[in-house]
Amino acid sequence: MPIGYVLINTETAHMESVLEALKKIDAVKEAHMVYGVYDIIVEVETDNMDRLKEIVTYHIRRLDEVQSTITLIAME
Repeated sequence: MPIGYVLINTETAHMESVLEALKKIDAVKEAHMVYGVYDIIVEVETDNMDRLKEIVTYHIRRLDEVQSTITLIAME
């Protein structure tokens, strides 16, 4: 099962609403606000790489308040 960690930048005023929207995505296993260069980190687990790509591209990156993302794929 592919696991991806998505590092997200958003406007400070929208961090909580983005976090709540992320938690509603079925493949999101964990989502947390963090201190540092990024605002939110999300753990995504799917059945295959195509589904992981779909979740990141069409569900996470398209949230209105998401400014940028970096996705890290876990090594097994």
